[in-house]
Amino acid sequence: MYDIEKYYQAKDIDDAVRALSADPDAVVISGGSDVLIKIREGKLAGCSLVSIHGIRELEGISMEEDGTIVIGPATTFSHITNNKIIQEYIPILGDAVDMVGGPQLRNIGTVGGNVCNGVTSADSASSLCCLDAILVLTGPAGVREVPISEWYTGPGRTVRAHDELLTSIKIKKENYEGYGGHYIKYGKRGAMEIATLGCAVTVKLSEDKKHIEDLRLGYGVAAPTPIRCRETEQSVIGMETGDALAEKVGKGALSEVSPRSSWRASKEFRLQLVEELGKRAVKQAVINAGGEWDA
Repeated sequence: MYDIEKYYQAKDIDDAVRALSADPDAVVISGGSDVLIKIREGKLAGCSLVSIHGIRELEGISMEEDGTIVIGPATTFSHITNNKIIQEYIPILGDAVDMVGGPQLRNIGTVGGNVCNGVTSADSASSLCCLDAILVLTGPAGVREVPISEWYTGPGRTVRAHDELLTSIKIKKENYEGYGGHYIKYGKRGAMEIATLGCAVTVKLSEDKKHIEDLRLGYGVAAPTPIRCRETEQSVIGMETGDALAEKVGKGALSEVSPRSSWRASKEFRLQLVEELGKRAVKQAVINAGGEWDA
């Protein structure tokens, strides 16, 4: 049984914003894969729900004239993975969300919910960080754009105000063109498992495909929020691809993360994962960018 006080189906974005503004206790629901679990566990018992399910302008993936990829927050994980724009230009994101839960969850869970729940274990988070995603919020005061680097404010918390709705996720051409990427998730099981640690790497190689022109390194569950290891990123610019690069990435990341111990894994084990997954992800990212890997 689900203890729900009220349920309102919004007709469009403006209607959803009005409903949220009118009810300070209302919770947005789309796919429901997170919200319904919280209600069943009693964390949101007696809440009011504002549904954005079925609002067409919040669904789908498109590309603007300048090459910016626009992802509707109500787009399900399975639609992202199978979308031709995603597959051609930012396959790292499609691969990442394809690791969320099982097929049933991926068919109902949405990328917007994954971002708005604010958890550091979200499989989309570290990849979106490496892609420098921009999150577009619509509220009573209008529209504002928030870089993902400013989105997370703490465990399970974001800058989204109660009466604001995430209305699109934008990725600019400059943040994906020429890059190859890879996302690795470690869990105790091979499938249907929350990440014990997640690591995403995107790289842009030099013209000869042998040196790093740009590298972005993101982690989930390595800190209270998803993070980028920016000092490590800068330290490897110009380096030749190969094992020395992997060592630099893995060791460098250790100085920038701050994982905690939990029932899933100890801090010490997560630190081992930070180093090892960083090494593995950068190697595959280089290969995906068209480079070769020499020991």
